Amino acid sequence: MINQAAKTLDVFDNPVLERDYTIRIDVPEFTCLCPKTGQPDFATFKIEYVPDKYCIELKSLKLYMWSYRQEGAFHEAVTNQILDDLAHTCNPRFMRIQGQFNVRGGIYTTVVAEHRSPHWEAPSLVVLP
Repeated sequence: MINQAAKTLDVFDNPVLERDYTIRIDVPEFTCLCPKTGQPDFATFKIEYVPDKYCIELKSLKLYMWSYRQEGAFHEAVTNQILDDLAHTCNPRFMRIQGQFNVRGGIYTTVVAEHRSPHWEAPSLVVLP
């Protein structure tokens, strides 16, 4: 069976609802098309989030990310759209997305976008010796 790209994202129940913990996901093979030239843009997406009730199911995330392969999108727009879609789907306590786009014309672009639940406060940073 061939997996088809899809804009559908699935979730599962957070197995440790009572604790703040961070999930980090790297997506090193993201591609979309330059809306000006139609040439492919390549990026690594770094997703980190503190789940609330739900966690993102990884196979659906893979298929979701594939869905951009034939779409024209500016780096800033696609990074923020992905954040909006992921945050809407799992409603995390906190989420940060980094789109690190490969060189194009001698320029690298990194776009960082964040979502924060209005009732969540980040725990204090613990520094160990």
